[in-house]
Amino acid sequence: MNSELRHKVALSFLFGIGPRKALKLVSKTGSVDAIFNEKLSSLHKLTGINKRILSDLRREDALEMAERQIEHAEKNGWNIHFFLDSNYPRRLKQIEDAPVILYSSGKIEINPRRTIAVVGTRAASSYGKMLCEELIESIQYSDVQVISGMAYGIDICGHRACVQRGVSTVGVLGHGLDRLYPQVHKRTAMSMLEHGGLLTEYIPGTNPDRENFPMRNRIVAGMADATIVIESQRKGGSLITAELANDYSKDVFAYPGNVGVKNSEGCNYLIASDKAHLITCGQDLLLKMGWEPISAKQTQLMIELAPQEKLICSFLEEKGIQHVDEIAMGTNTLISELHFTLLQLELKGLVRTSGGNRYQIILS
Repeated sequence: MNSELRHKVALSFLFGIGPRKALKLVSKTGSVDAIFNEKLSSLHKLTGINKRILSDLRREDALEMAERQIEHAEKNGWNIHFFLDSNYPRRLKQIEDAPVILYSSGKIEINPRRTIAVVGTRAASSYGKMLCEELIESIQYSDVQVISGMAYGIDICGHRACVQRGVSTVGVLGHGLDRLYPQVHKRTAMSMLEHGGLLTEYIPGTNPDRENFPMRNRIVAGMADATIVIESQRKGGSLITAELANDYSKDVFAYPGNVGVKNSEGCNYLIASDKAHLITCGQDLLLKMGWEPISAKQTQLMIELAPQEKLICSFLEEKGIQHVDEIAMGTNTLISELHFTLLQLELKGLVRTSGGNRYQIILS
């Protein structure tokens, strides 16, 4: 078993060590391996963490737990995402209490070009569902990934609309990947695995306990460029997600509703208190975010790209015009392989040269 991966996963199981302390341990010691190999006295000198906390880390227990999780993942074809690795959501790294480890299934583009969270009441009306479907239809050619929580109501409406239109969608779970809550959404979840998937911080065997869902919401808000609230009461998970998004300095949007209607109270409150921008349709969102749509042909090309091609497109989208040497370094690609991949992207109409061995993306 890969000892480095074992140590990374074990870091999330150290007793008394949450995400913040875990990252402090790594930054002060210089590596994850050192946390498990150094003497406790050395860890105290390096990190300044209380000796009592360090003496009760239970490192051996954590390593045993890590072995079991890695075996689970390998057996089921799940992916493991460590906070400091490139396969971890870069947007999520910006929040202080981001999970050390994430587990995923499916074909998730972990760092998409654009991403939104779509949330709302579990008791969605036909009007709310119509708004949700119109939103997904509006963004389907804008290379936007949709994140939600697989719950009843607006969540599952958004996921299903994405599946129907070929839009990448990710369900963030409040339990382990070995189960699904609610179970009636299993067919939708299975359909999502081909173009999106499921993501969680919880290990197999974790039940969908009530306290897990507010924790889940920080991942939903943290992974999105913008959070859209469609129908919500004054209290509940949707408002928690919107408040978190505001705390993370993310854009928040809400659809207004009739005064006196319970499912409108949350959205109207967010708008009235300047905690959300008012939108009435998907086009409003695209305009406010400055997201130009791309053609259906280009969308299909993006879906069909090989992982290395997607990596290079994402890099150029984030960095702008780059020299081939900078692309090679930034994507950890050999120059010989990079030239071939860039040629393929040029032929597909997604990348163009800017002179002097420099390249840029031309998706929109």
